[in-house]
Amino acid sequence: MASGVAAVLTSLGQRDYLSSADCSADETQGLLDLARQLKSGARRIDLGNRVLGLIFSKASTRTRVSFQVAMARLGGQTVDLNPSVTQLGRGEPLQDTARVLSRYCDVLAVRTFSQQEIVDYAHWATVPVLNALTDLEHPCQALADFLTMQEEHGDLVGQTLAYIGDGNNVAHSLMLCGALLGVNVRIGCPDGFEPLPGVLDQARNLAQHGAKIDVLTDPGMAVAGAQAVYTDVWASMGQEQEQAEREQAFAGFCVDQALMDQAATGAIVLHCLPAHRGEEISAEVMEGPASRIFDQAENRLHVQQALLAAVMGGL
Repeated sequence: MASGVAAVLTSLGQRDYLSSADCSADETQGLLDLARQLKSGARRIDLGNRVLGLIFSKASTRTRVSFQVAMARLGGQTVDLNPSVTQLGRGEPLQDTARVLSRYCDVLAVRTFSQQEIVDYAHWATVPVLNALTDLEHPCQALADFLTMQEEHGDLVGQTLAYIGDGNNVAHSLMLCGALLGVNVRIGCPDGFEPLPGVLDQARNLAQHGAKIDVLTDPGMAVAGAQAVYTDVWASMGQEQEQAEREQAFAGFCVDQALMDQAATGAIVLHCLPAHRGEEISAEVMEGPASRIFDQAENRLHVQQALLAAVMGGL
């Protein structure tokens, strides 16, 4: 099995991962397979003291720590390149920073606002660039999410994930990654908070095994029969000033027990964290038996370890 996964993932060597759509269906499943092997201890990979550079313009707990621990488990090191303590914060051009860091680091993980910024890093860098979150996508999160579903329910093809909330970066990557894996993805959101039409079209065009990607305005219809119910905060980073307006718009979209009762028997609950109990998710559901939220958070470590190994040719 290990050699088969390695053969599938060899093509990712020295490639960027800026979007869930940057991998093929086979490569995406291969990353999940390798993550499971690393998590169970069936595979051990030593990258021989390689260096990961983190460029994080946005606050982070899980992404920062999981990337650092993933690199350590691969025998490597991490350099934290917070813009506030580097020349980036004083206006050094991105193209200069990317080229210099490529001489020091073997891979860069960038967490920022604009998707164009990470595209620019990838253009100028001569090492792989990984999307650690932008306003458009959160592809590493989606890998962890579908690994968690697979652990719970087995083969992903034909499963249904219902995402209840804002059609944001997480929703975009869930649609794209889910489409590649043959998962039906339903986005349940109020009018005016839908995912970007271009991303929706892209996901539908990528869909494998007849997967359906739908956007619904009724949360009950979205979760009906779903194997996983997922939610996220209603106001993402940079949208805090819209909190009161969004609370009004999202009334009725809380993932509570009444909503979970409409999902499939054995459905699990997912949340990318941080969570606001009593807003997008009830405390009862978050702490209840269906919650796999902290397994999901752990899986960030394992999928990112797999991704780092693949892009640095450590297979």
